Amino acid sequence: MSDELKKIHEKLSALDEEVGALRHGYIIINERYRSALGSLKELTDHSCEAAKRAANGAIKAAEAAKNASAAAAAAAALPLLKAADAAADAAAAAAESAIEAAAAAAAASAAAAAAVAQQAEESSIRASAQAAEATRIAAEAASEAVKLSNLASEAARAARIKNTELGNS
Repeated sequence: MSDELKKIHEKLSALDEEVGALRHGYIIINERYRSALGSLKELTDHSCEAAKRAANGAIKAAEAAKNASAAAAAAAALPLLKAADAAADAAAAAAESAIEAAAAAAAASAAAAAAVAQQAEESSIRASAQAAEATRIAAEAASEAVKLSNLASEAARAARIKNTELGNS
């Protein structure tokens, strides 16, 4: 009977060692998991911030396009063709800037969505929704900037036509 107790004791010792090894492995995996979650949360937060900043950039570019369009229209009313052309070019550049900002917001939104796919945490879901909203705002601002750029170009074109007509009279 003593041999059987010895075998049972050896098996219990082996099981105890195995449970200890499993516990140690779990601790390591849990630490890595927490670290990965922290990194994903940080990525989500940065992506959301980037999308918001890109949306603000698009809004400012749309405002610049609006101002350039107004300048082109004002210059077109006077014999200032170069000023009208410059304002139209500025409006076009602002529109391009707004489009790039919208693309940046979309990329940041995609990164936030990818992080959410990895981590279904409430804060990440909220950040992804905010990034998507920022992308929508940036796209609207880019669209407005393109419209204003087109108006500025049309004003400059009209000024050239008017100048040509005045020169021919």
